[in-house]
Amino acid sequence: MTELREELQSYLSGSYELGRELTGGGMSRVFVAEDSVLGRRVVVKVLPPNLAAGINAERFRREITLAANLQHAHIVPVLTAGTAGELPYFVMPFVEGESLRSRLIGEQGMPVIETVWILRDVARALGFAHSHGVVHRDVKPDNVLLAGGSAVVTDFGIAKALASSRVAGPGETLTQAGTSLGTPAYMSPEQAAGDPNADARSDFYSFGVMAYEMLTGRPPFYDRPTHSLVMAHIAELPEPIELQLPSIPPQLAALIMRCLAKNPGDRPQSAREILDALDDLDLSAERGKQRTDSAAIRSGDTGPGAYADGTVLMPSAKLVARKRWSPAPLQSFLSASHRRIRRCIICVREWSI
Repeated sequence: MTELREELQSYLSGSYELGRELTGGGMSRVFVAEDSVLGRRVVVKVLPPNLAAGINAERFRREITLAANLQHAHIVPVLTAGTAGELPYFVMPFVEGESLRSRLIGEQGMPVIETVWILRDVARALGFAHSHGVVHRDVKPDNVLLAGGSAVVTDFGIAKALASSRVAGPGETLTQAGTSLGTPAYMSPEQAAGDPNADARSDFYSFGVMAYEMLTGRPPFYDRPTHSLVMAHIAELPEPIELQLPSIPPQLAALIMRCLAKNPGDRPQSAREILDALDDLDLSAERGKQRTDSAAIRSGDTGPGAYADGTVLMPSAKLVARKRWSPAPLQSFLSASHRRIRRCIICVREWSI
């Protein structure tokens, strides 16, 4: 572990100063770093030796270059890429916020309206990338970051770069070497089967898996071992989401289940189609729940029946609703703060007189 960090730092010396290592990097090791020239924080991702051993570094760099050309409000761009010895690495901006994965921890499902606005941003990112010939191949909550009231997608093209730059080992074909790279829980049937021609519709399947998890708290086939999980994505239909979440708007349930179709031809054929479906949703009932829940928080009524589905989008009361905490301490704090502010105003008035 230490050796990799030291080797990487020796190659980046003068350009980036490595800081702490982040967890949850998936296929890569991830470090926060300081840009020595511009004084900004960035993230440096490096492939560990066991994965880098089968990679053609020049081919990897060419694939990363395609992703680096994606400039969009909902895409985290690649700033630069290179090799540290024989270890390919790439650099991205550091995004203040949390990952969708972190947001989902401990949740039994997110509110519908919050889910929809995140899905809209992700669909916009996918649409832009697909229009430039880049397929993500690893859409999942870990690669969606929530910051500044919007969602951004990271690691565009990385799985494709790894798959395309793999060098077959002894007794292994190039197809076997890399085309199934991704995350088993979110793989489309064609990606899980190693189809080298998996296209943008593969991303829509992963998008559907992620949406299913956001609303129910777990992805389809979540309790299967890896091999069985992969086979289920290839051959089994997931349980209809409306059976787990009867209150879900029917149009949203239909969209998610359509994304999860085994045949790519039965899924949405473009991100624009997904966006249109999301824009056409009737969310009036969900907004009514928000108003009911917000009124319950303001009145201090947090007993059973005060929440329609546990959803509160008042920013100051979000944790209160999510954890079912009483708002009394919050109200007490606000009252005390209000009294202190009034005393300060009175003192300033008396001093000015």
